[in-house]
Amino acid sequence: MPKLIKDGAVSQDTWTFLKDATGSDVLAALRGKNIIIPLSFWQLYQEELEAYEGLLGIWLDSDELVDTIKNDISNFPIIALNFPVFSDGRSYSNARQLRQEFGYSGEIRALGDVLRDQLFYMQQCGFNSFALRHDQDVDSCLTAFADFSESYQATTVKQDPLFRRR
Repeated sequence: MPKLIKDGAVSQDTWTFLKDATGSDVLAALRGKNIIIPLSFWQLYQEELEAYEGLLGIWLDSDELVDTIKNDISNFPIIALNFPVFSDGRSYSNARQLRQEFGYSGEIRALGDVLRDQLFYMQQCGFNSFALRHDQDVDSCLTAFADFSESYQATTVKQDPLFRRR
């Protein structure tokens, strides 16, 4: 099982990431496993997914909006947000919206082009799980959460900006 960072510690990934499924027949092969499915798969096969014997998570690409799943977010114990390239920051906004507007308290996982330098900021936006890019050392990335002692702006971690915390 691949390693990831979850809630500030190195953890084994217990989820199967379903990236390129072309039909619902894949569900029989994965019966009983916890799977993270793409938004498009969830939209196409909701009826088949209702009968699935395992936990279901969903992942959104950076161009997909959280509003699409807002009525169903409580059904997902994990919502993964993709960073196709490190410079695409749209998933930061999705994470913050999940936590602040929709009150989502489950796991929000960053996946894709996730680098050590982003971890502190991702956590401030609401991410609590990080599937790092293959060339990142999971153990050494744990120190990233202590890179900064404060943030100036309001975050999901600290609701007030720095000037109000004085």
